[in-house]
Amino acid sequence: MTDRLTQLQDAIDNMLTLQFTLQIYNQTKHPYADIPGQLSQAPKETKTEAGQLTNGDTTTQQPNGPSQPQKQAQQQAQQEGPEEEKPPVPDTPENFERALRELAQAMVLQEQQMEVLINSLPGLERNEAEQVQRMKALEAELREVEAERVKAEEERVKMLDALGGVMVGARRVP
Repeated sequence: MTDRLTQLQDAIDNMLTLQFTLQIYNQTKHPYADIPGQLSQAPKETKTEAGQLTNGDTTTQQPNGPSQPQKQAQQQAQQEGPEEEKPPVPDTPENFERALRELAQAMVLQEQQMEVLINSLPGLERNEAEQVQRMKALEAELREVEAERVKAEEERVKMLDALGGVMVGARRVP
């Protein structure tokens, strides 16, 4: 398991990813609104015989190959290079609202997870002077524990020397 700061950084990264996703979705899939007195900016959508949406391309496949306008368009596209991207087809208002609601709920949940992580960080309930005092107390405790460790190490060395002396003095009994 990772520490709290790493978890918080991951949560922030996830929040930024969600915000970016929401912004791109909003920008590319919003339904176009009709503004009185202005021409519609919405891409023209028609359904082909197969039920597929197109952006105003109403020519259909002929039994003997592509139609003349399609042949010209293919030749022109080959001459010009890569084909221009057509604007994305907007979602229906119902789907758009549902998707926005889901993304907003995900952002709220992510924000709540970040709040829990932030509140679990140490030191938020203490001011700077109390934190400095606590660190000094911990340093003093660490010095005491270190002194005990050094003393135990010295005792261990003495015991090993004594054990070595006993072993040297011991003989085999025939």
